[in-house]
Amino acid sequence: MAISKAFKQQLVKDFGGSDKNTGSTEVQIAILTAEINAITNHISTNNKDYSTKRGLFKKVSQRRSLLNYLERTNIEKYRELVKKLDIRK
Repeated sequence: MAISKAFKQQLVKDFGGSDKNTGSTEVQIAILTAEINAITNHISTNNKDYSTKRGLFKKVSQRRSLLNYLERTNIEKYRELVKKLDIRK
């Protein structure tokens, strides 16, 4: 269910530009997307795990807020990130 530390560091390197840039909006959205995908796979097999569903909804809401912020501040990065992560269709 949780993503590995190595995978998280790879996401930081890919979306942040360097290993130290962990707080940028793009990195946070990428990490949340990976966690959301992992939790979604878990819920598909354990559909009565209500506490995990609640956690999923919180993560989706947090990602939505970060995406709204990124859209307001830098529309080019927003469009690039959405395309790269394949969040929306």
